[in-house]
Amino acid sequence: MSVPTSVAMNAYATAARQATNAAGNTQETSPTAGGHGFGDMLKGVVEGMASSGVNAEQQAASAVTGSADVVDVVTAVAEAEATLQTVVAVRDKVLIAYQEIMKMPI
Repeated sequence: MSVPTSVAMNAYATAARQATNAAGNTQETSPTAGGHGFGDMLKGVVEGMASSGVNAEQQAASAVTGSADVVDVVTAVAEAEATLQTVVAVRDKVLIAYQEIMKMPI
């Protein structure tokens, strides 16, 4: 299935916005001082992905009852798919980085 460019861009923009919101202002706070850290950013992105999936499910349920337009359903599902693909790609990169760190000599 091919994802339209505009849907992918919207998903990436949403993920970037959530990352920016979760990161906060790094000059004023630090992760050890109770500020927002990498884990908080990831938590926000995963929550955004979950809400995207819930939105797609709600749109699909509305389409079954006949109260939603098919275009809205396809757009919501495509956005959820693009968001999931983004999260999976980031997860893969984090795992590769972890494996590379573990290979480093002490």
